Amino acid sequence: MDKLRRVLSGQEDNEERGLTDQVLDASSLSYSTRLKWFVICFAGGILCSILGSALLFLPNGIKLFAVFYTIGNVAALSSTCFLMGPLRQLKRMFEPTRLIATIVMLLCLVLTLCAVFWWGKKGLAIIFCILQFLAMTWYSISYIPFARPCYSTGTQLKYQLPE
Repeated sequence: MDKLRRVLSGQEDNEERGLTDQVLDASSLSYSTRLKWFVICFAGGILCSILGSALLFLPNGIKLFAVFYTIGNVAALSSTCFLMGPLRQLKRMFEPTRLIATIVMLLCLVLTLCAVFWWGKKGLAIIFCILQFLAMTWYSISYIPFARPCYSTGTQLKYQLPE
């Protein structure tokens, strides 16, 4: 499919391509495979989060809750790597429009586990799990084009909502 795109766009096969392009081209997955693994990884993340919430009410379940909830969020976050690739995902995560959301989200993931295992504060762990949820929501919303401000680093973007 990529060869067809290159031919239709006027690019020829005898162009020199970088090593990264060659490796990605050789190891690329088909669209249906990427979509299947996205669904599997995302559903696994949701399942882990729900399982963690159910384990909260067991004795000493706060540790299991924090671990499963965090694993669920990481799995849901990493599922998008199947759709756009890991390098592109990392580049998009740290774009200026979602940099703060990404940092807060990753910080909440780490602080949740620290609160449970090193600090031993159950209430703090639950607060960080709530913040984790809010940070993941904020991060996810940052991918919706008109859900974030239409200005980026002081320059006007191409599309704006009418006032």
